[in-house]
Amino acid sequence: MIDRNLSCCSRGIQSQRSPNQLSSSRTHFRLAVSGVTVWVLVICLGVRPAAAKDDAADRPNVLFIAMDDLNDWIGCLGGHPQTITPNLDRLAASGVLFTNAHCPGAACNPSRTAIMTGRSPHRSGLYENGQKMREVLPDAELIPQHFRNHGYRASGSGKILHYFIDAQSWDEYYPAKETENPFPRTLYPPERPVNLPRGGPWQYVETDWAALDATDEEYGGDWLVSKWIGEQLQQEHQTPFFLACGIYRPHEPWFVPKKYFEPFPLADIQLPPGYKEDDLDDLPPAGKKRGPNRYFSHIREQGQWKQGIQGYLASIHFADAMLGRVLDALEDGPNEDNTIVVLWSDHGWHLGEKQHWQKFTAWRAVSHVPLMIRVPQGAPGLASGTKPGSVCTRPVNLLSLYPTLTELTGLPAKVDNDAPSLLPLLTDPVAAWNHISITHLGEPGSFGLSADDWRYIHYANDEEELYNIADDPYEWTNLANNSQHTDRLTELRAAAPENFATLVKPKLDSLPALTWHPANDQPAPASLPDGNTFQVAFVNRLAAPVELFWMDRQGQPKSYGLIAAGKVKRQQTRPGAVWMIATPDEEQRLGHFVVGDRAARAVIPMD
Repeated sequence: MIDRNLSCCSRGIQSQRSPNQLSSSRTHFRLAVSGVTVWVLVICLGVRPAAAKDDAADRPNVLFIAMDDLNDWIGCLGGHPQTITPNLDRLAASGVLFTNAHCPGAACNPSRTAIMTGRSPHRSGLYENGQKMREVLPDAELIPQHFRNHGYRASGSGKILHYFIDAQSWDEYYPAKETENPFPRTLYPPERPVNLPRGGPWQYVETDWAALDATDEEYGGDWLVSKWIGEQLQQEHQTPFFLACGIYRPHEPWFVPKKYFEPFPLADIQLPPGYKEDDLDDLPPAGKKRGPNRYFSHIREQGQWKQGIQGYLASIHFADAMLGRVLDALEDGPNEDNTIVVLWSDHGWHLGEKQHWQKFTAWRAVSHVPLMIRVPQGAPGLASGTKPGSVCTRPVNLLSLYPTLTELTGLPAKVDNDAPSLLPLLTDPVAAWNHISITHLGEPGSFGLSADDWRYIHYANDEEELYNIADDPYEWTNLANNSQHTDRLTELRAAAPENFATLVKPKLDSLPALTWHPANDQPAPASLPDGNTFQVAFVNRLAAPVELFWMDRQGQPKSYGLIAAGKVKRQQTRPGAVWMIATPDEEQRLGHFVVGDRAARAVIPMD
């Protein structure tokens, strides 16, 4: 009866409508007749109902661009007068530039994890580079996975997460996602260091710079990333894409082709505008400890300060050129009019400000980052698109990227995001904005807070700093002890988080392994401890106990106790320390470890 009725009705419709109208009418009629009939037809035709994927085919693409360790030294932010960034400036001018944007964490891992999961460090417990994202957040749904769940194809290349890809979250990656290595081949000098001698075991091996006699293609690295991303942008796609582009420079080492050094003659290099020699005088003890570090003093002692600035500017110039390749591919391809473009940096970088080199601080040199967003007309969340040349001065955080992108594309929101969507500011860059921005340090309770014209820094021991950024953009004058600003201090304290998740320590197998040096005819070398303390986990894989000895500066062993068979002993130590392993009472030396610049595991092998 059902078939006969359908046939009869079809004939009646056929006599009254055109072929196009007939096709449409049949579809609607069958949907109205029987849910059972519809599903039988769908299965037979091999068609997936569009509603199951939120009608994804009509949604805009997303080009998600990250740069590594890029502070505000770009032309449109005015961070350094000599920087050359025409492509960053070009992208900023095409959409909305956020001039008061800040990172969620003061290091790569906490910042990138927060951005990609939408979870703040003070909620997740991931505060440090040494932690592992999937150990802390095993079930977190990253942005690419959320987009995949709603009909997008998620692809990426280069560094988006902290030295891994998280293959489960992507459809494809370059290099291949199964490798969990996001870096394509990159040319490095055969002998290193090139310009900055290592000051000791405390120094990160990649802190160095040099102009390389190579073309962009020979150099590889970000050139290969931009090539692969450009190829994706040149193609027509049947489904919308979420495409992540991780440009590694200006992350150390600052080795790039020499043509990017040439616009910055060493004799003309200007020091950072934010540098002030006596800038530490009004800091609390926690700030004075956080500020000066050995990198900056070592660089100055070696006469390499301007060379370092030159290397950073050259690396920014190179990164900008790679961005230009990506933007050109987008503009010359079929996807420009339907692609949201977002660009951000995971955190900034000190080049001498506060007597500091690197990151890991709550000052604006680290927290303040580039953020620019361009939305085409027709996006579900912003049909008018963004207005070219818009500038927003409101305090925002990169944590807002997750909810912003889901709202712009019309996807369901992820309910546990810890920051508001930026859509109100993309609609009207001067709209009211009752939010502050938090940048977390490596221990719970230490953070920097950014408001419209003010910054507040709080350390875990309750010491504080306060700066009026409108009058003091480089944070030279700490107002925390100025009675005239008591009300402002009280207001900003009240805006800060009240509770902080406990830092989740990495599992033993996640720690980097120290090299085992088997015993030979020569005694274990003397320790040359130099740097801050941390823990090393000594793992005894033998079937018998061993004794742990620290080799003192004169090369004499000092016992630190036994390690039972199959057990682990966690020992506080410093870079350059040497730990010798022997049978109990030093009857037989077995070998030794030399401690590097970070927490690690030292495995005493079975043989």
